[in-house]
Amino acid sequence: MQIKSFQASLAHLKSGALLLAATLLWGCSSMPKTAAPAADQGVAAKSVRSKQAAPALPAAGSGRGGYYKDDGPGDNPPDDLDAIPDAEPKVEPYLARANRPYTVFGQTYTPVTAEVPLRQRGIGSWYGKKFHGQKTSSGELYDMYKMTAAHPTLPIPSYARVTNLLNGKQVIVRINDRGPFHSSRIMDLSYTAALKLGYLGKGSGELEIERLLPADIARIRSEKQQLAAVPAPAAPLLPAMAAQPAAGAHGADSGFYLQLGAYGQAYNAQSMRDQLAQSWSDTLQPIAVVQAGALYRLYSGPYANRGAAQQAAQKVQSSGAALPFIVQR
Repeated sequence: MQIKSFQASLAHLKSGALLLAATLLWGCSSMPKTAAPAADQGVAAKSVRSKQAAPALPAAGSGRGGYYKDDGPGDNPPDDLDAIPDAEPKVEPYLARANRPYTVFGQTYTPVTAEVPLRQRGIGSWYGKKFHGQKTSSGELYDMYKMTAAHPTLPIPSYARVTNLLNGKQVIVRINDRGPFHSSRIMDLSYTAALKLGYLGKGSGELEIERLLPADIARIRSEKQQLAAVPAPAAPLLPAMAAQPAAGAHGADSGFYLQLGAYGQAYNAQSMRDQLAQSWSDTLQPIAVVQAGALYRLYSGPYANRGAAQQAAQKVQSSGAALPFIVQR
């Protein structure tokens, strides 16, 4: 929503507290060791492309939801929102009118237009029916069923990769709005983005935000083009595993493996593989991206025995991440 309309209608407000800027981590280039790797079957997260039903939510204006006061879900959400693709990152010129310093409740915010990395952790919320169809700070109409987000200082327009640290799910969103202006919130995501990240029913979730710079966007687009040009392998290194710890795996070295994640997009899986390989090089065996049908899974291994695999998994869990799933060949 635009700043002038915000002050009139209290858009995106959860309270009048100041933005907690201390969570901003500038220039960070690798994922901290506390990042939660995605994995399957509850212990680990399902792919962002997995089928899921929108949770039953209190009606807008009921005062019983985790969202702000009279905000809430739409009356008739479209079907299959989890199948909505992520925002397609591209380099766009920044809008001068949307990137000037501005003040809300005595706090001045200065949007960042320099091409510098930004990684931020904190609580993210979502906004919906109350603002659906209203103008955003970019001048576009807010559509709660698209993959967009509001942020106090990221450039408009720009793109960010957002990870739910509790389940490892990831999405890419387009920043086209300002907010939230709350001391404990770092980003407001669209209804659909929150659904795909798995925190829609809670109203908020613990998130990590990573700004996508032009070099990141070029790499993502290149990987997508390469993926489209290369036919899928006849047999993956490790096929999709059954939902039980002792599921068999074929086509790989003998031993035990840790399943660290499952993604619907190859570049998301590769990005997480690179981050985990750097952060956990002293703990995990080599990590590979393995295509299994429509999913791209992360596997670490082989480990000589189950005890060695469990020891590595427990080290990952002790950092605050989800416990990896162990599979055996």
